Amino acid sequence: MVEKAGALIHDAASSKNIRIAFCLVTALFFLWGLSYGLLDVMNKNFQNQLGVTKAVSGLLQFAYFGGYFIIATPASIVATRHGFKGGIIMGLFLYAVGALLIIPASNAHSFHLFLLAFFIIACGLGSLETNANPYITKLGKDEDAAFRLNVAQIFNGIGQFIGPILGGTLFLSITKGEDIAQNMHNVQMVYVGIAAVILCMLILFIMVKMPEGAEVSDENEEKVEFSYGALFKIRHFKLGVLAQFLYIAAQVGAGAFFINYSVEHWAGLADSKAAYFFSIALVAFLIGRVVLTPLMKKIRSGNILTVVSLANCVVMVILQFVHGLPAVLFLILAFFFMSISFPTIFALSLDHLPQSFVKRASSLLIMSIVGGAFMPFFMGHLADVTTTGTSFLLLIPCFLYVAWYGAKGSIEQKR
Repeated sequence: MVEKAGALIHDAASSKNIRIAFCLVTALFFLWGLSYGLLDVMNKNFQNQLGVTKAVSGLLQFAYFGGYFIIATPASIVATRHGFKGGIIMGLFLYAVGALLIIPASNAHSFHLFLLAFFIIACGLGSLETNANPYITKLGKDEDAAFRLNVAQIFNGIGQFIGPILGGTLFLSITKGEDIAQNMHNVQMVYVGIAAVILCMLILFIMVKMPEGAEVSDENEEKVEFSYGALFKIRHFKLGVLAQFLYIAAQVGAGAFFINYSVEHWAGLADSKAAYFFSIALVAFLIGRVVLTPLMKKIRSGNILTVVSLANCVVMVILQFVHGLPAVLFLILAFFFMSISFPTIFALSLDHLPQSFVKRASSLLIMSIVGGAFMPFFMGHLADVTTTGTSFLLLIPCFLYVAWYGAKGSIEQKR
């Protein structure tokens, strides 16, 4: 009886630790969603307040997603040696350091210092994403892993929704030349507030005892010796890495110049109001996942990916001819169609890979997020010499490739 009572107490304590860990890790999804939601507002804000061109403002995404690319491998190494908790702590520390660097950047009104700050923030977020996604799948039964991850992704969507509202209210409401000092002060206060929250989270993660998902192993794992050469011989995987690269390039490019496109195609629309519409676009993105995901139980996910990607090719063409509210609504529709692309490409790329390949393959797919570093620069350059609407035509080849990948490239070939 004593042993049975002891086992029950142990199980109760373990269950409590899992619930605490789940809540803490889910909060991380909100925090990096908020950061991404603020990022695209900052493009327009720096154009207004610091006088940079659209092409130069696109370097913000280059620094941001370049950070993701650079930190992915170090973050996985830290997780291997110190568990997922160690990788999360590293990510929170870098996130806080980057947020605090906004103080000297805003005081100096220096775009270059802002680039450095956002690069370090992105290194922190990259470490969080590399570790939090797989870790949260370990906090419970395997059959419930997808449910837990989707719950966490909802909070990520909420963060993305709040970001543009916050930025539109505190940053873009102060128009160009009106009061740069107040604008920079508001930017500074937002990121100081974020840093304070992150530091509190860091302390909690250090102090709270958490189950170490990194120590869980699968005894039934297929014993296939891993090598990068063997991995890149798998056709649907290597094509999937390119598909993810191009998709992220398209998504980030659309977000980076959403506000620019909206104010140029709707006469009299203020930047701050355009930021609110961007928030609606991110809600549409979240709704798209809720609506389209159940269809995958009846229709092959690759085929759904093809349909929504081709739909976005059509939307990019329509954007060249519409103005006013319809222009903004069509651009919002593009985010609805993009909603399932990232997880679908991710899943199709890993389909039927040997278990010993999955972790490293996942790391490479995360690194492909670097695609978001390039497209805003090219779109910004084209927008500077033509119009922002024209720059959205650059997204069509990206969506066409993703559409082909869903229909043909993602089909596993017998080796």
